[in-house]
Amino acid sequence: MNLRQVPKYLRSSLITHKIQRMRNTFARNILRFGIAFALVVFSTGAFPVQAHEIEGLAGGFASGFMHPLNGPDHMAAMVAVGLWGAVLGLPAIWLLPILFPLVMAFGGVLGIIGVSLPYVEVAISLSAITLGLAVLFSYKPSLWVAGCLVALFAIFHGHAHGTELPEAAHALGYSAGFVLATGFLHLCGILLGILTGVPGGDWLVRLGGALITLTGLYFLYFQYSLHCC
Repeated sequence: MNLRQVPKYLRSSLITHKIQRMRNTFARNILRFGIAFALVVFSTGAFPVQAHEIEGLAGGFASGFMHPLNGPDHMAAMVAVGLWGAVLGLPAIWLLPILFPLVMAFGGVLGIIGVSLPYVEVAISLSAITLGLAVLFSYKPSLWVAGCLVALFAIFHGHAHGTELPEAAHALGYSAGFVLATGFLHLCGILLGILTGVPGGDWLVRLGGALITLTGLYFLYFQYSLHCC
């Protein structure tokens, strides 16, 4: 049926219903991808390996994948990118999670070649605080402002990963591992952000933003105490 043939008082309801159906379809596709991704990760790590095999993978995919997951401040910021993208909606929901790993790879190169950046760990903590607050207060700037902010923080995250690459036995595998882990954390944030479409979900998303902010504050205090004591 042509939308023009529908009475005006019904058009708004039909448009809202259509948008909701598109949103639900997108959420289901993201969820299916997340489940498939989790199964792949589980299957690759579900079988025990010998000690010498673990050592051989120390600089490879396994260690690269676990590196972001072992740092709560890294995790918080990367989840926040996906969460904020979901809050901002299209096209930020896919643009920010793509932009972050790309710029992070550039920061990783800076770390590999020895280019120093000041206060890297402090910047990582500040990224969790800033992005967490953006989610908490549902801050919705223009797309280019959001992109620049995410890209800035991505450089510091990448640099932190890159400084460990020269000692890695398998640099390419390590790089693939931490990039894939970053994508997984972004996906987790997107899945949480989709809760804004369900009753009461907005408050859960804001709670997630608050927890991310608190995580960043804790590690910022840790960095301060580390340098002052």
